[in-house]
Amino acid sequence: MLKPNPETTLLIIDDEKTIRESLQRTLRQEEYQVRLAENGAQALRFLQNERIDLAVVDMVLPDWNGVELLKKIKSEWPEVEVVLVTAYGTIEAAVEAMKYGAYDFLPKPFKQAQILHTIKKALEKFELERENRLLKEQLSEQTLNRKLVGSSPAMLQLKKMIQQVAPSSATVFIQGESGTGKEIVAETIHYLSARAGRPIVKVNCAALPETLLEAELFGYEKGAFTGAFSRKEGRFDIARGGTLFLDEIGDMSLATQVKLLRVLQDGTYERLGGTETLIADVRIIAATHHNLELDVKERRFREDLYYRINVIALKIPPLRERIDEIPVLANHFLKIYATKNSKRVSGFTEAAVNCLTGFDWPGNVRQLENVVERAVVLAETDVITPAVLPKEISGVKSHIEIESQRAPVMALTFPVGTSMDDIENRVIHSILEFTQGNKQRAAQLLNIASKTIHRRLVAENNGELIEAEVENTSN
Repeated sequence: MLKPNPETTLLIIDDEKTIRESLQRTLRQEEYQVRLAENGAQALRFLQNERIDLAVVDMVLPDWNGVELLKKIKSEWPEVEVVLVTAYGTIEAAVEAMKYGAYDFLPKPFKQAQILHTIKKALEKFELERENRLLKEQLSEQTLNRKLVGSSPAMLQLKKMIQQVAPSSATVFIQGESGTGKEIVAETIHYLSARAGRPIVKVNCAALPETLLEAELFGYEKGAFTGAFSRKEGRFDIARGGTLFLDEIGDMSLATQVKLLRVLQDGTYERLGGTETLIADVRIIAATHHNLELDVKERRFREDLYYRINVIALKIPPLRERIDEIPVLANHFLKIYATKNSKRVSGFTEAAVNCLTGFDWPGNVRQLENVVERAVVLAETDVITPAVLPKEISGVKSHIEIESQRAPVMALTFPVGTSMDDIENRVIHSILEFTQGNKQRAAQLLNIASKTIHRRLVAENNGELIEAEVENTSN
């Protein structure tokens, strides 16, 4: 049995003063905090203003029936354990009390040891359930932080909404640009829900033509159409007890929208070519990058279906609106792909980070992930530099492009009759002067082989040498 926690607070609700005070003395000896209420109204004020762990409720109060007060407590403070006591105990009353969530039902008169034992057992249950709740909250937070990286105000609000929404059975509508992570949000909601033990089935409504989409969703019976040689289960069948994620629902045809609407309204469907009515035991999560409000106005999406799926709306902000999270996301992906590719890459240079945060990311998080994977694969050092980032992100250009941009506009003039060899030699010397004698860079700018420049210079020098020898001989 657990040792009494001195911070545990008990509420005794009884209109008999002697019973209240007697219980108070007994419980204080066990180091519990004790509050006393002589009627239901006073008890509710305690519950509203303090943290109460357990309530002992008399069945007959001046202003409340004990069972009704039990129902009120359990509806507004479900974690509070309740022990009902009465001088008019019946089996029917006990069954009713347990049905509405009472831990136990004790007839009066009761012995102090008896009620103390019941209270301690109820508090053990309270502590165990509290630990389970805390553990579940921690696991939920870990799952969220692992799947949804980021701590901007917009992302924190999104995570809070997910935690609130996940335990419910409500239909969820996720909006966001392509690449923002709508599928990850849908998966997170599923794995934090009571349906986590069942499958999450995904359907991309934009990837399938109208006829195939209907068959995929609802399945079909043998002979429903040409080529239907046997019965095929649909996604509603496969997802039974779990979650059905309808991605890009904005691309669904109007005809299929009508059939989906019926499922959401009635919770039933039939397979194509079938007559058996099936129960759709699934939670629907829908997502789109479309502006469905505009699509409704322009009659591309049914208004009634829009309101059916838009029960809980979640909006994922684009990456350009959370620039501060780009380094965090980049490092998250770097660890994943460095491990996957067995590369010893540990981070990004400051210049590389500046390149990443200065880009607009039209493809959002998905594009960033692809860029980081590419950079890890191409990296030749233990850090990512701008050189291994795509040109449109890094702004790093080739030597030829750089030199072409730096090169001044030169005008060379030649007398009529100048030989081609002399023209070419003059151009080579001008470019070499610009590149400060770097033959390799000069060759790149002229789009010729560097050995061509070398041969020209050697031939020119040999000619000068021969000329000098002739002059010396004549002298």
